[in-house]
Amino acid sequence: MKRSHNVKTVSEVRAEFAYAGRSFAGWAREHGFKSALVFEVLRGRIKGSRGKSHEIAVLLGLKHGEIQQRKAA
Repeated sequence: MKRSHNVKTVSEVRAEFAYAGRSFAGWAREHGFKSALVFEVLRGRIKGSRGKSHEIAVLLGLKHGEIQQRKAA
């Protein structure tokens, strides 16, 4: 399977946000995540193996993976 993009480091993601003048809290709100969870993924305390943390890691470019469509309540 050919990868269309490279995985980024946390430092690279932080630099991109700083360059664009964006906050992680704002990004979390835009994507429907709790900002605390985003920060835990960035700190490496939560690995992003499954669930929302996986989605966060994939969307930020920290890992390759698929995002399953959320089921409506």
